[in-house]
Amino acid sequence: MKQFLLILIGAVSFQFVGFSQKISIKDQENYQPLEYVTLYCDTTSASAVTDSKGQAEISAFKGAKEIIIRSIGFEKLVISYAKISKNGFEIYMVPSAISLDHLVISATRWSQSQREVPAKITSISAKQVALQNPQTAADLLATSGEVYIQKSQLGGGSPMIRGFATNRLLIAVDGIRMNNAIFRSGNLQNVISIDPFTVENTEISFGPGSVIYGSDAIAGVLSFKTLTPKLNPDSNAAISGKAATRYSSASSEQTGHFDVNLGWEKFAMVTSFTYSDYGDLKMGTYGPDEYKRELYVQREDGKDVVITNKNPLLQNPTGYSQTHFMQKFRFKPNKKWNFNYGFLYAATTDVPRYDRLIRTENGKPKSAEWYYGPQIWTMNNLDISHQGHNKLYDKLNVRLAHQYFEESRIDRDFNASDRTTRVEQVNAFSLNIDLKKYIGEKHQLFYGTDAVINDVFSSASVENITTGVTSNTSSRYPNSLWQSYAGYVSYHYKATSKVLIQAGARYNQFILDSKFDPTFYPFPFTEANINNQAVTGSIGARYNPNEKWTLSLNFASGFRAPNVDDVGKIFDSEPGSVVVPNPDLKAEYSYNAELSITKIFSDFLKIDLTGFYTILEDALVRRDYTFNGQDSIFYDGEMSKVQAVQNAAQATVYGLQAGLELKLPKGFSVSSRFNYQQGVEELADGTTSPLRHAAPWYGVTHLTYSVQKLKLDLYSSYSGEVANADMPKAEKKKDYLYAVDVNGNPYSPAWYSLNFKAMYQLIEFISISAGVENITDQRYRPYSSGLVASGRNFILSVRAIF
Repeated sequence: MKQFLLILIGAVSFQFVGFSQKISIKDQENYQPLEYVTLYCDTTSASAVTDSKGQAEISAFKGAKEIIIRSIGFEKLVISYAKISKNGFEIYMVPSAISLDHLVISATRWSQSQREVPAKITSISAKQVALQNPQTAADLLATSGEVYIQKSQLGGGSPMIRGFATNRLLIAVDGIRMNNAIFRSGNLQNVISIDPFTVENTEISFGPGSVIYGSDAIAGVLSFKTLTPKLNPDSNAAISGKAATRYSSASSEQTGHFDVNLGWEKFAMVTSFTYSDYGDLKMGTYGPDEYKRELYVQREDGKDVVITNKNPLLQNPTGYSQTHFMQKFRFKPNKKWNFNYGFLYAATTDVPRYDRLIRTENGKPKSAEWYYGPQIWTMNNLDISHQGHNKLYDKLNVRLAHQYFEESRIDRDFNASDRTTRVEQVNAFSLNIDLKKYIGEKHQLFYGTDAVINDVFSSASVENITTGVTSNTSSRYPNSLWQSYAGYVSYHYKATSKVLIQAGARYNQFILDSKFDPTFYPFPFTEANINNQAVTGSIGARYNPNEKWTLSLNFASGFRAPNVDDVGKIFDSEPGSVVVPNPDLKAEYSYNAELSITKIFSDFLKIDLTGFYTILEDALVRRDYTFNGQDSIFYDGEMSKVQAVQNAAQATVYGLQAGLELKLPKGFSVSSRFNYQQGVEELADGTTSPLRHAAPWYGVTHLTYSVQKLKLDLYSSYSGEVANADMPKAEKKKDYLYAVDVNGNPYSPAWYSLNFKAMYQLIEFISISAGVENITDQRYRPYSSGLVASGRNFILSVRAIF
């Protein structure tokens, strides 16, 4: 990788010699420096982002007549370079009343105004994250009020959007897809590998995103942009960064973080490190008794013993630790070329699978041990950008990445001697080439190609904990190679100053080769080979009558290519069932239509509404199957019904997303988000059932106060009930996760939490934030979750910038 970088750098045949100039941007109300402010010029394609000191290098903007300066929560500023110079290169931004305009990247991989994109996109800024203090990236997504988070254990968090989740949502980090060939339909925990402290901005793109991102972008894209090394226009090195520490009471969390940026005129580097330690999570006092943890298993004198929990509100065991590390380098030899290399690393300790540990069988715990081994993720990412202004492109971006994933599952039944360990390793290689071309003043063309290769290795062993003897057993997956090759194009037409039309298409070839080991099972085949294609498209329009309101209509299709988890998985999907391979799969498709309206009333009230309808065709779902002519086989010590993933169903989802922002006098404001979705899926017998990942209605409402150095936020998160009659058929079988209604049937009760957060700028470089979550100490378990939510939780955090 380093040699490749040096070759590319050596290909640059000249050095840019010129002056350098910094701009300083501050908040007009409290004179504090503003970080992550974006500066952009359409005519020169120059761009910059301010650092923790509110400074940015703007020599590339010299002579520009219009420089667009944006930051979430502040009024957009359009100013010339000459005026900036006249002001002594110091700018003060005015906090916005309410605006419809902010920059987004996830729609096309290029920076655009939200008013130029037909799809619905929500942004979460680093300033919002600093106030809310989320423990993980899953909790970060939940702060939007538009993503529902399922948790099977404390070390997890599986996002749900518009009735879909897991491998039907795409996660991207710095433009690189995190989804790999073993992303499953069951709940996923990979998003916690992203460090919230290093995220500059998060975007949630709703609806299919397959035209740009390919497979898995069925219902949305979760895009995280991490820290970028910041240059210093002076000849001397400039050092900046931040440090933070945090404690939260409900899990006895102790977290420490630091990041340091070292920048020169043409070279910069940033280093980041975060360590978090979590104890067992304590649930709330007031709520269903079924959620209490009355008993747990402990190993004593070579036997499993059931222990009475002295504190049934303590979810034992749930504690774990996590480490994040990031190292990035940047080289910008001139205003046309920019080279970025990043290395990201994340690892957990063992994570107890709490939802499996609370299962019982004949009045006793089903499992004595069930935990995930360390979840390890690394990414090497080389990002090269060039401003060409030639016949082929005005901007070029090339991303070359390698990711390594390792995950494992360790389980042992109660009073059993055999402990089973299954380990999965994936090496994921990707290449993305994205180009942008202006064609006159009204036309823009975004196009590119990408290639993805996933090499999957799976192994398993059984250890007799009494004798210490270890032997091989059946692995979770066959060793496999999954490949995807694609080309895409997206065309933007500015029909008038008020109307924008966008259309796009993608062709994708996907290939899967799996080899099955017949040592433990007499498979009716020794390999599975898939070579198929998918074609997706989108078309939409946005109408902006004025600065006060906007209307958009969008149609898009998405697809998910079958992966190794679909074709080759053998595991116990639920008690009494086993999933076996199915080599005859094809892609599933989603078709989505949505209409959005946003209106500002008198500069103090903003209301937005989005209605959507999605159809999922040829859905990859689990259905009863036969294996060598048998509908049941003996697997892991018990007779299990045979199932396989098949293109066997259709699903539909419709819903409404609504938002409100109200600016009140003297620094007060109110904001609210509400989400309603209803989904059904076709079952094997031809009947229908509520869609498993269609969460009940949910939302969040904030009352905030901001003045000078102080920010206060009183808010409530809430969710509706899922009655037994409305529960998906598969969820009814998991009665151990749910409360019991008056008829003795499982159901998911409605819930709410009342929370308070505060942040105070103690001095220029030090801020203190504190909060209380779940003030009323409610005991609730979000729908489909195994983990009961935190009880009353006190949070204290100190941050310093330098």
